[in-house]
Amino acid sequence: MSTADIRKFKDALLARRVELEKQLTSSAESAAAVDLDQPIGRLSRMDAMQQQQMTLAGRRIAEQRLQQIAAALERIATDAYGICVDCEEEIDPARLRARPESPFCVDCQERRERR
Repeated sequence: MSTADIRKFKDALLARRVELEKQLTSSAESAAAVDLDQPIGRLSRMDAMQQQQMTLAGRRIAEQRLQQIAAALERIATDAYGICVDCEEEIDPARLRARPESPFCVDCQERRERR
């Protein structure tokens, strides 16, 4: 993979990291515990609790993606980016364009998902 290609992937990873960090910051208030003593109706409270759970699930996904991005940036720093961590074959550039944080080639990812 060329240096220019790696730079593009690094820029994409950094941009996605900023986007996810903003998402986590903006969702922090929505993830706060629902005050059960508020004088609101039972259904409104249930809606608030459901919204809180959805926000928390979204935050967990964003945090996982941030960890994957950090790992991908580390692989760039150690010249291991674009190489599958399982089979050590080159990851298809089309896959990296779709998911630049991906540590696995398509075949290894599919094997992992079948387990």
